[in-house]
Amino acid sequence: MAHLPSRRRLALAVPVVLSLTASLGFLPTAASAAPVTATATQAADAGTLAYVVNTKVDHRTIESVKKAIAAADGTVVATYAKIGVIVVHSANPDFGAQIRAVRGVQSAGATRTAPLSPAGTTDEGAAELISAADAARTASASAAAGVSEPLEADQWDLRAIGADKAAEINPGSSKVTVAVIDTGVDDTHPDLAPNFSASQSANCVGGVADTSEGAWRPYNPTEDYHGTHVAGEIAAARNGIGVAGVAPGVKVAGIKVSDPKDGLFYPENVVCAFVFAADHGVEVTNNSYYVDPWLYNCMDDPDQKAIVDAVNRAQLYAQKKGTLNVASAGNSNHDLDSDAIVDDSSPDDSTPVTRTIDPHECFDVPTQLPGVVTVSATGVKGTKSYYSTYGLGAVDVAAPGGDRYQIPDTPSANGRILSTMPNNAYGFLQGTSMASPHVAGVAALLKSAHPWASPATLQALLKAQADNPGCPAEPYDGNGDGVVDATCEGGKRVNGFYGFGVVNALRAVK
Repeated sequence: MAHLPSRRRLALAVPVVLSLTASLGFLPTAASAAPVTATATQAADAGTLAYVVNTKVDHRTIESVKKAIAAADGTVVATYAKIGVIVVHSANPDFGAQIRAVRGVQSAGATRTAPLSPAGTTDEGAAELISAADAARTASASAAAGVSEPLEADQWDLRAIGADKAAEINPGSSKVTVAVIDTGVDDTHPDLAPNFSASQSANCVGGVADTSEGAWRPYNPTEDYHGTHVAGEIAAARNGIGVAGVAPGVKVAGIKVSDPKDGLFYPENVVCAFVFAADHGVEVTNNSYYVDPWLYNCMDDPDQKAIVDAVNRAQLYAQKKGTLNVASAGNSNHDLDSDAIVDDSSPDDSTPVTRTIDPHECFDVPTQLPGVVTVSATGVKGTKSYYSTYGLGAVDVAAPGGDRYQIPDTPSANGRILSTMPNNAYGFLQGTSMASPHVAGVAALLKSAHPWASPATLQALLKAQADNPGCPAEPYDGNGDGVVDATCEGGKRVNGFYGFGVVNALRAVK
């Protein structure tokens, strides 16, 4: 899977997001939304597309719709009866239109558009493994500083949010788990193995959870490193090896959702992941991606509307079960409080078509869904990263995501984020992908300190303990080329660059 620097995510203002609850969402009261899977062989022909069919949740309606699916030449892959989502494969080009006309179907649409093509996640640029010389220099500096991990001297991000000091007070509870919904996690890494929860991990590709041993690991460790890096930022153990995570005492799980052929995060995979996390007692999920193939899903398009509906049902179900969902804001440097945004990347599984969308009517999933915590990125100077998406009312909180233009006084002098990589390695990455797990880690610390806190309470606590630097006094020039790159709106309490502020791990544990 290729990790392209153009990979982006956006989010909507809170009042618009909340309107989704009335139009699409509901909170099921059943204890489980586990899928019933089909025994028929899943179609895999070149002309076969995947669909989500969203129905009323009563048993009679679901069974009636499943009969209609078969009559329309569809094969049921998984049925999430408790949230009314059915994953279907069909080679019938008219399947979507036919099934939308069936009584009891509330929305239905294809989750892809054409043969597959490469894409990536919300990291900005390729990973850089730490060199042997830098590692040795960093280990020497760490020892001189008296910190526990050999590479910690390069982890400016931990110090920026007080995570190093927080670990001395409360490193987090092993009763709290953060699930990394991503490209897979290498749980054999010595910094991740001590805190890894295999019982809460799975491979959800195809829309059905595979919990067999190792199913959650990356397909290709050389290319699919993203999830392992994210996992280390959250919960790398303080064990005298490598690096430390923001919450080194909590558990981390891996739920793989990236397609093995193209690396895309299709809706049915993400539906499976949210439901699996909820039904397996996960307290926090980290989502450093957007659901493919549309950067924005516009509600006047039946396929895109069905994607929003299906994923929203699943993530609302997770919230109802006590799971807080955290997501990265994106790397487009877009102002999400604007009237229009140009999307030239969708659909990313075929040929993109340039379109201008209204960010109040077209939704990035899952970031823009109700109750999801949206995170922007900062660099070592504490200012917005040059690539980070922003917008008043869109961003909830901010966290270190790295910035190659903001250089730290560290042994490696690398402004990006150092964390775990597959095959027992360590490397630097930057992006809102790296900011989101910092927030997920702080949320896990808050959950450790307040075990009965609901997702809504945790989100309120995240905002309350954050440090807001306010909008910059000078015009913002993120890359130093003399051109104003973004305009911050809002005040000291809440603004477009940082939301309610940069999260603070030390304050969270106090």
